[in-house]
Amino acid sequence: MKVLQVNAVYNYSSTGRTTAEIHHTLKECGIDSFVACSRINNTDGYVYHIGSEADIKIHGLMSRISGMQGYFSYFATKKLLRYMDSLNPDIVHLRILHANYINLPLLLKYLADKKIAVVITLHDCWFFTGKCCHYIDDNCYKWKEGCGNCPRLKNDNVSWFFDRTKKLWRDKRDLFFRIDRLGVIGVSDWTTNQAKQSFLSSAKIVKRIYNWIDSDVFKPKDTNHLRSAMKLQNNFVILGVASGWSEKKGLSQFIKMADHIGSQDRIILIGNMKQKVGLPNNIIHIEQTDDIEQLAEYYSMADVFVQLSLTETFGKVTAEALSCGTPAIVYNATANPELIGEGCGYIAEKNDLSQVIEHIMQVKKNRKSFYSEKCIKYAKANFDKTKNIKEHIDMYNELYKLDRKIC
Repeated sequence: MKVLQVNAVYNYSSTGRTTAEIHHTLKECGIDSFVACSRINNTDGYVYHIGSEADIKIHGLMSRISGMQGYFSYFATKKLLRYMDSLNPDIVHLRILHANYINLPLLLKYLADKKIAVVITLHDCWFFTGKCCHYIDDNCYKWKEGCGNCPRLKNDNVSWFFDRTKKLWRDKRDLFFRIDRLGVIGVSDWTTNQAKQSFLSSAKIVKRIYNWIDSDVFKPKDTNHLRSAMKLQNNFVILGVASGWSEKKGLSQFIKMADHIGSQDRIILIGNMKQKVGLPNNIIHIEQTDDIEQLAEYYSMADVFVQLSLTETFGKVTAEALSCGTPAIVYNATANPELIGEGCGYIAEKNDLSQVIEHIMQVKKNRKSFYSEKCIKYAKANFDKTKNIKEHIDMYNELYKLDRKIC
């Protein structure tokens, strides 16, 4: 069996690491594994490079002008299809495609015509909406019947002038209907249940498989040296992690929180900030890091992890924190509550910052050690790398065998 994964990135960010980890595991299992990505970081084996930076920029510009996201990169996609012709994969696993590097109709028509089994992972909601990655903030559920008059035209994949979401939704629906052997993976129960209310419900398999955590990396570490280097030996540390900090990720709420915590409490925010923000003295900002060993040290150093986003299809940073023995506090929205097992932290009502602060004070009172063992146990039970990748392989095998049944 030959498996080809297609993703925006390889070996960095959460989906890039996931893609690399599946690739390595498949090869270790003796399965022919291949990867095609538009951006690649320190590849340790052959990975097909889709397009170029210039192509990505042109695609992005044309998308904004026309409102047709995913309809450009024609020549880059044709080259990818020629590569796929030479490869002749049995399974094509699609991940993040809305990064201005793939012509979606061209790709999906090819997969349907070649009768290739297709797996899609819902890292966000883009595959079943007109163009939105998330829609909770606008309470918009038009994707259940068909999009149009999009309230998020200037969000996610931005359109400057035209609302093409009705056509984009119909095209996706029709293109996915043409694929005979389609498997859909939701990375949480919430995401999977949303997909089951969309046109993707017609897929041969719709299944929840949680994202996983590499517990060989994300585990409790001795961080006395890190606390000493950051002069935090006597401080209670509240940690937040995001690839990019914005209102959507709760940045303003962390800033408000800073006025209501103890004098010896410190907030650490890891992740990029596009614009300069005036941060209080008790907030320490650290730029995004792709060094996962370093990231695991920050998780281990923290006394509590706080996730203030309302739009999480999974919430990998929360799971990573738990795996390092750090309790978490999340809002009761989207997939967040699924990650908080009994004794692993607290779930606050949406946008109730005062409740979040109360929970922080409870963790401070109980001390981190009160939660750590349960956090690690829950993470291993639900986000185990070996078990969850095996579930992917089981889906591949099930789809692979569908066309080999004797009628």
